[in-house]
Amino acid sequence: MPSNIEIKARIKSVEPLKQVAASLSGSDPVEILQDDTFFTCEAGRLKLRAFTDGTGVLIFYQRADEKDPKESFFTTAPTLAPDALRDTLSLAYGQSGRVKKHRTLFTAGRTRIHLDRVDGLGDYLELEVMLADGEAAESGHQEAYAVMASLGVQHSQLVASAYVDLLTDKVANQ
Repeated sequence: MPSNIEIKARIKSVEPLKQVAASLSGSDPVEILQDDTFFTCEAGRLKLRAFTDGTGVLIFYQRADEKDPKESFFTTAPTLAPDALRDTLSLAYGQSGRVKKHRTLFTAGRTRIHLDRVDGLGDYLELEVMLADGEAAESGHQEAYAVMASLGVQHSQLVASAYVDLLTDKVANQ
């Protein structure tokens, strides 16, 4: 299974980070609207990501919920029928949550820099450092910390949970 190193941080606003991320990337960002539906899954997380162009991707992943950079193992399957797939998976497994966000994506080498505006939560930074097959996770950890430092993000801003969990916690605490 492919893997990457992920890190997530709460930020005040995506706007001040756009310029820094663009300088790290050296290219223009890609703007993406994402609608993620999570399904009950005991072996990890299963989500269907739908895009505004009518396409989608089913993503299964396993990763620890911790603040520091963490290795994530994942597999994906593209779909041209995300709505029908969402309905089918909802009937089969049940939904565990839904996350809608506007993602500004920059790519800096093998690191994907996501500046996310998450409905109901606010602004976040997410980094994904893609690992080569058999590569030790430590090199990805070091790269994640270096990019994080370049963006001026502090360790105190790191978040352990997935967006879907943060939204669930927010609703539970209201």
